[in-house]
Amino acid sequence: MRRAAITIEGPRADVVRRALEPESGQEFPKARVRLSGGRRRLTIRIDAEDTSSLRAAVNSYLRWADVAARVGEEAER
Repeated sequence: MRRAAITIEGPRADVVRRALEPESGQEFPKARVRLSGGRRRLTIRIDAEDTSSLRAAVNSYLRWADVAARVGEEAER
């Protein structure tokens, strides 16, 4: 089993968490994703069967988190 934990801190952590919650409930091929945290901190925990699956899940969640944070920033303007 391969594991990764990504922590995002800052004022948009809650926005990112709410955006990613629907995705974390879906089955990701060969990987399980859990989200935890509060208003200013989000931890994304990924457990995967192999390195390729872990890499794919990490890349996807980092991309989605980046998009959510950027949208949140634009919405504040």
